[in-house]
Amino acid sequence: MIRPVVLACLLANPVFADTVVATRTIPARSLIGPEDLMLRDVNVVGGLSDPSIAIGQEARVALYAGRPIRAGDLSAPAIVERNQVIPLVYQHGGVSISTEGRALERAGSGDWIRVMNLSSRTSVTAQIRETGAAYVAN
Repeated sequence: MIRPVVLACLLANPVFADTVVATRTIPARSLIGPEDLMLRDVNVVGGLSDPSIAIGQEARVALYAGRPIRAGDLSAPAIVERNQVIPLVYQHGGVSISTEGRALERAGSGDWIRVMNLSSRTSVTAQIRETGAAYVAN
């Protein structure tokens, strides 16, 4: 015998949580400070709930006043600009070779980018360190 399934649907008010929103329009590539953020009692999927996560980060896209901020809208601040001449370092074992390179992309600490060796005009993939130097993968 098949029993009928009874579904109870409870209609309740939606649950709201604090979501971080921009207090002003923040252009892309701008650093975010505490004065740029406020908490609003709205429920947004993927929205940040802690302003400290956004403070000191860089806006990847324009963030509009009153709109929620999502983690994907933010990135670590860039320390290397495209076409900037930076130290290019290769280390393996006890050998360390340094030269000048030109960043072919904009990047923050920990990002992997293409860098052109200015001596040989060869492009390599390198990781940007907090000092702004590019370290070639071995």
